[in-house]
Amino acid sequence: MAFGIYLFDLDGTLIDSIDLILASFHHTRAVHFGDRLPDGHYLETLGTPLRTAFRRMSTLPEVVENMVKTYVDYNLANHDEMVRPYAGVVDTVSALAERGARLGIVTSKMGVHAERGLRVAGLDGAFDVIVSADDVARGKPHPEPVLLALSRFDCNAEDTLFVGDSTHDIEAGNAAGVCTAAATWGPFTRQQLEASSPTFWLERPVDVLAL
Repeated sequence: MAFGIYLFDLDGTLIDSIDLILASFHHTRAVHFGDRLPDGHYLETLGTPLRTAFRRMSTLPEVVENMVKTYVDYNLANHDEMVRPYAGVVDTVSALAERGARLGIVTSKMGVHAERGLRVAGLDGAFDVIVSADDVARGKPHPEPVLLALSRFDCNAEDTLFVGDSTHDIEAGNAAGVCTAAATWGPFTRQQLEASSPTFWLERPVDVLAL
């Protein structure tokens, strides 16, 4: 294998939860502001922590916390019906594990929600390390989440690949010194991801096996 450690973003990379995320944002905006913003407003925040996304709407901490609660309540109520793994993800993760790779998740989700997403997708127990929004002070695109994953594995950046679907993922991985791979099956096009300069491009999850 080219790498000993494979880190993955979750939403938009391993699990298709984009419709759920957008619905949760729209619901929250309607409850707190009574209007609707375009999908693009929320897609720009994918890969960043919820509080970072909601600070674009309000600078008042109490309002932000109330929006987070509204979002989470709606998201969890609809989660299991709207989340599924992308085609080929489960087999790819299994193949990496069979090769002896060590696998980790670096997500901007809260830990309990990340674990639920993995369970619904049939990926629970597949990852040795999960770094979530609960674990860091600064989320992606800051490198802190990726660096924390490296420290938990006690490994070198040179031995690590980080796979993500957003510019925030790629920027965080690049800043941490790991190789990065852009997953183009998520909500963003190759053109949108090019500015972040990933090391590799992936058209399908199985492509990671050829790196």
